[in-house]
Amino acid sequence: MPSLNGNQNGNKEDDFSGKKLKVLPTELLQRGGDAVKVDLQRNRLKQITGISQLTNLKELNLTRNEISDFPVEIRGLRQLEKLYMNQNNIKTIPENVFPSLEKLQFLKLSTNRLEKLPEDVNRCQDLTYLNLSNNCLKNLDPIVSLSHLKELYVERNQLTELPDLLFKNSSLTLFKANGNPLRKPPGEVCAGGLRDIQSYFSMLEANAKNFRTVKTMFLGTSMAGKSTLCRSLKEGCPVRVEEADRTVGIDISEVDWDGIRFFFWDFAGQEEYYITHHVFITAQAFVILAINLSSYNMDDQSFKDNVSFWIKNLQLKVPDSVVLLVGTHVDQCKDETEVNEKKKHINERVKAMLEMHTTNLELRRKNLEDDPSLNCEQINQIERLAEYKLKVLDFVPIDCTKNGDIDTLLTLIKKEVLNTEIFPNLEQTLPRCYYEVENDIQDLLEKDDIPEHGIVNQDVLLWKLKNRHATLDDEQLKLILQYLHRIGVIMWYKEIPELAGSVFVKPSFLISLFKTIVRHDLVQELNKISSAQLKSENALGIERKRWIKDYKEKASLSNVAIRILVRTELEKNYCITDEELIKEVVGTKKKEGSLLSLLKHFDVCLSTKHNSPLNPKANEFDPKKNWVASNPLVYEPDACLFPSYLSDNEQVEEKWESDNTEDLNIHVYFLPEIPYGFFHRLVIRTCSLYSPYWIGKDQCMLCSGNKRFLLKEGCDEDPFIEIGCKDLETSEDIQKAWRVIREIMRRLNTLTEQWQGLYQHVVSPCKAQGCEEFFEWNDWKEWLEDSGANKFNVGIEDKQTCRNGHQRRTELLFPKTPDA
Repeated sequence: MPSLNGNQNGNKEDDFSGKKLKVLPTELLQRGGDAVKVDLQRNRLKQITGISQLTNLKELNLTRNEISDFPVEIRGLRQLEKLYMNQNNIKTIPENVFPSLEKLQFLKLSTNRLEKLPEDVNRCQDLTYLNLSNNCLKNLDPIVSLSHLKELYVERNQLTELPDLLFKNSSLTLFKANGNPLRKPPGEVCAGGLRDIQSYFSMLEANAKNFRTVKTMFLGTSMAGKSTLCRSLKEGCPVRVEEADRTVGIDISEVDWDGIRFFFWDFAGQEEYYITHHVFITAQAFVILAINLSSYNMDDQSFKDNVSFWIKNLQLKVPDSVVLLVGTHVDQCKDETEVNEKKKHINERVKAMLEMHTTNLELRRKNLEDDPSLNCEQINQIERLAEYKLKVLDFVPIDCTKNGDIDTLLTLIKKEVLNTEIFPNLEQTLPRCYYEVENDIQDLLEKDDIPEHGIVNQDVLLWKLKNRHATLDDEQLKLILQYLHRIGVIMWYKEIPELAGSVFVKPSFLISLFKTIVRHDLVQELNKISSAQLKSENALGIERKRWIKDYKEKASLSNVAIRILVRTELEKNYCITDEELIKEVVGTKKKEGSLLSLLKHFDVCLSTKHNSPLNPKANEFDPKKNWVASNPLVYEPDACLFPSYLSDNEQVEEKWESDNTEDLNIHVYFLPEIPYGFFHRLVIRTCSLYSPYWIGKDQCMLCSGNKRFLLKEGCDEDPFIEIGCKDLETSEDIQKAWRVIREIMRRLNTLTEQWQGLYQHVVSPCKAQGCEEFFEWNDWKEWLEDSGANKFNVGIEDKQTCRNGHQRRTELLFPKTPDA
């Protein structure tokens, strides 16, 4: 029997959600004109025959059903104001439906298979909210005249152009279009939101310039020959790179070939640098993966280290990218036969790897289809992942000592880049002023109007640019600077308060500062610190030994050491003696420098104090209040902790002690795998909530009040992150703990969204000894999004029983519903 909630005047809500319905229930149709709001989500409906009998219906929710043909009968619901049709399988919408829905204000059609919209959708002039995300739309022309539209979502479709008339709509306040192969405006413009798009169209003149730009990333293991490839391609002839001159961090360069502008990003291959790669690896990129054929062994480990590690990370981070496999060091192989055998081995393994990825997704989807009412959201996520197609081009062996091989590779790259099927959004339409501002910045650098290091005050840069562009105001110039930031020409982190006033017009300079701290030979650099440098920070030689010991054993680096290393880099390699600038970058004992602000913003490290004691009286987390640490970190903390360099979990395991059956415990599974460095980024984001914490290689314990929380990366057959809590004495303690877990899961979910190719599945494992069963969380995202009470749709039973018959209190498996 459905729940009927409402007042005594017949204004009732009919809730039939999650009933596994295949047809509309008779009791609903019998209500006729009395039905005002009907919830039919999470069922198995393919049709809704009889729905037109509900003549006074104002809200209809058909989310997560099995509807493939848009129900024409809906046109009989002339009083309808809200319609939810998201997460179905609708491919087309016929004409002559929307003209009858003149009162419709809210329409959600996201996550379907729509290829086009009916022309008469513009008859719904009262529409203020429209969600068309996750479809297959190629144009938005039918909706340009919806004059009252306030919110429009068209993410993850197949749009290449947006209609300019749409943005002359003064009512529009929110617009999102990421995940489309956009050329006009480019995706980097759309990333700035509605205001950037409106500004783009206002500046777009009739003779706008078309640009072809490719961000090219050179990846591969250490000594794979990335720098040799990069520099040889740039010069157009073989360039020998000595081992001592190999890349530290990332090198950036630019080259123009036949009107195509390439930005070359040469990534260092040592593992120590991998943790920073996520900062710079962006979508719509061309990846050249260098593989050292001379050292490549035709076995599983060699393929994993040299090839599959990189491809898997790209599948997770930028699953629509294009990868060119380039075999290097051909001249060091025995003969052509060896080269061909290794080429064949790599090609076959890559093909099998990509096919296995597709097969696993399909198998997971089929398994979930057994109960679509419970797993529709998971099915949709799997289908979204299946739509991503990482393109791996044919393997090319190269002898970098031969001019002919360099020419061959150069010709191949040009050919592939100009293939519109491979690079559909290579050509982008931009207002000429975008191009002119970029050129002006380079001109200012060349004329020394901007210091050689490229750090310039935002207001000063705007003033200099306005002198050259009288027609552009501050806001328009800022939008252009943000676009240049997104494509990697400059760096301007206006979202970081400490850096909002500084523009880095030479990204290479900023990245060189990363190199001083995140590097493979850091211990050697610490050993090089001279007595004079120590004295400049009032430090002693014995402290330097302690810094090295702490870094080796605890992965923490003294802030004093950081300041010395960065100051040395600025003075030695950039001849920077401006004391104010040095302090701005390296910081002081009282204030954090811009470099540390960046490293923390990108989840590379976090501030720490050594030997922080467990504080049982620490403030508990309350989601309704701003959390204040009982023992806050006041600058200066002792050091920065780099979790990715930790080697064991001894301290965490000692503090956590053993598990017990009264602990809260959930597992968040990841398909296909947990990305490299993901867990440590999660740790950094979570530890920002609490001052008492202990971190290990793949475990972390933190405290809220006297409750201990555990984060742990694990793997049975599938990789997962475990979240646990202990020291729970009452039901009130348990519900408070769930509030903290929700904040942790929110951070985890936000982080997951940065990896487009990831899928999550949440369960609570049975705690009975030896039992491998679990309890599924089917609506965990709704719980995360709920800003009010701890609403979670698990029923009100005191206990839940697993498939093996073990019982456990519901409140230890899920947060209870408010009326439980």
